Amino acid sequence: MYVCGPTVYDFAHIGNGRAAIVFDVLFRVLRHRYGAEHVTYVRNITDVDDKINDRAARDYPGVALNEAIRKVTEETYQQYQDDVAALGCLPPTVQPRATEHIPEMRTLIEKLVEGGFAYAAEDHVLFSPQAMNAADSVMPRYGALSKRSLDEMIAGARVDVAPYKRDSTDFVLWKPSKPGEPSWPSPAGIKVEGRPGWHIECSAMAWKHLGEKFDIHGGGIDLVFPHHENELAQTCCAFHSDRMANVWMHNGFLQLESEKMSKSLGNFFTIREMLADWPGEVLRLSMLKTHYHSPLDWTLKSAEESARTLDDWYAVAADVEPAQPPAAVVEALYDDLNTAQAMAALHSFRNAASSSEQSRKELAGSLRLLGFLSESAAQWEGRKRKASGVDAKEVDALIAERTAARARKDFKESDRIRDQLAAMGVAIKDSKEGTTWEVVR
Repeated sequence: MYVCGPTVYDFAHIGNGRAAIVFDVLFRVLRHRYGAEHVTYVRNITDVDDKINDRAARDYPGVALNEAIRKVTEETYQQYQDDVAALGCLPPTVQPRATEHIPEMRTLIEKLVEGGFAYAAEDHVLFSPQAMNAADSVMPRYGALSKRSLDEMIAGARVDVAPYKRDSTDFVLWKPSKPGEPSWPSPAGIKVEGRPGWHIECSAMAWKHLGEKFDIHGGGIDLVFPHHENELAQTCCAFHSDRMANVWMHNGFLQLESEKMSKSLGNFFTIREMLADWPGEVLRLSMLKTHYHSPLDWTLKSAEESARTLDDWYAVAADVEPAQPPAAVVEALYDDLNTAQAMAALHSFRNAASSSEQSRKELAGSLRLLGFLSESAAQWEGRKRKASGVDAKEVDALIAERTAARARKDFKESDRIRDQLAAMGVAIKDSKEGTTWEVVR
């Protein structure tokens, strides 16, 4: 499977995190079904783009642009790897970079020009959707993926107006580089050096690592048009094929507290910012409670519920030898990755785990399949306390003081200490065995 990855110019936002988690679960489920050696997961890195150039010039003034670009892309690439790993995502099989696949891009562009689907004009190469739709072949019509007619796309498209375009819907495969920008020898007989357009990059990387046709292409719903529509068009026209991927999968949008995420609204958060407040598995669980197709409303209440659920799962199943996930969980995941249904099955196994060791083991196996329980119960508790900023030694000392106050029947002091602990985000529980505590939000 091929999944569109990040353009490495800034921290990835939490919506990007949803895509990473969804396709990581799919990767895990496919490996479970077919064996790890039979699944290839390609997630690309876009490291040539106008946004990267702009960020490099802004962040490293006075540094040669190509050197500044390398600094930005390397730093941002590592940030992304760290962030998605913290969300519990496995590394993909291959993580190709666009700049390492320029020869494949040039080859595809030459094929498209030779086939009459693209043309050179004023040092640009452009793809013609009109030419694709006029072709008498097995290829799909342009717009079939996004279910839009060409007229609808013309009316709604935000397209660059340029005198060298034959039609307003024509899009760039290759363009000339400005002085100092990354550049490579151009295809189609163009004399000046240039750089690729965004869409051709993914067509080339998918072709190189998965072939002319492959099983699954994934990404966020925002990529259906124009990016995936254009990828599909380029690949099918280059190889005169009826498809690029057998299945297209797109995860729905993410909104925050019922509002679209927006910098202007002040509710735009990066994965890194979210990880400062929550363990990665809390974010992961919150993402998987909703079917990947559906829009997801991220709320504080949902995150708190996820944290409590994980506390319980870790206490019950983290240190148990896992068994094979039961059919109820696996079949739900095989049914279009229905994680919401799988979660319902998990809750039933959690209830049974109170009295059945086998159910505990099956719960552990199911959670590991979904990318949870990456730590021991003790490590999880320690991480949770550290993330909350609670000093365990201070808490233990206060509990000792409270125990002493209760022993001398100074209940006013005992209550005061309980309230102090509560203000720190610590809940205590008294039992015959003594007093235990946990961090609550």
